Amino acid sequence: MSEDVKKPSEPLFSKKNKKLVTDPLTDNNPITIQVLGICSALAITVQVEQGVVMSAAVLFVLIFGNVIISLLRNMIPSRIRIIVQLVVVASLVIIVDQLLAAFLPDVSEKLSVFVGLIITNCIIMGRFEAFAMANKPWPSFMDALGNSFGYAWILILVSIIRELFGSGSFYGIPIFGSPLPGEEWGLYTMGYMNNNMMILPPMALIIVGIIIWVQRSRNTALIEEH
Repeated sequence: MSEDVKKPSEPLFSKKNKKLVTDPLTDNNPITIQVLGICSALAITVQVEQGVVMSAAVLFVLIFGNVIISLLRNMIPSRIRIIVQLVVVASLVIIVDQLLAAFLPDVSEKLSVFVGLIITNCIIMGRFEAFAMANKPWPSFMDALGNSFGYAWILILVSIIRELFGSGSFYGIPIFGSPLPGEEWGLYTMGYMNNNMMILPPMALIIVGIIIWVQRSRNTALIEEH
């Protein structure tokens, strides 16, 4: 085990701890730089609501999971650490799944098996193993917060683009008008048509690829490092 990141006298919001939150947003983004958790970015980003709910689910699981693993890190035998991590993440995912089924049944049905697949999300298992197992609860919390937000903004941005140009709406609210025959209004009366390719998974991959290109082209250090 490596030494804890946060020393007893270190301020809670020290520069080092703040960097745990800010780095995953840009320079070390889990999706665009580490290329982790990309499956959900391709599968559930057809609507903004789904992207927001999935982001919130990952935020809940990663924050609580990181803190729990950090608290238990000195009691977990090395040989069974992966099993313990899986038990923790599976328990948290079950809670999320039940809450969605109870309070957001429509979204829960749309997300379907993808909520359960949070268990195998490489971002979560990666943070458990690479960070929470070697650091105290507060830095683990900050690390989880940063990686969750880094994951979330990519997911939500992709969702906005796909829903806007694929369905002509934002969070289910019509933006360009109505394309229904006989009830057209807005841009559809001028011949505008939704791009049906936007709702297909390959377009999500293309959008993520463009975000990666833009992000790396603005930071030459990332290009040299990765």
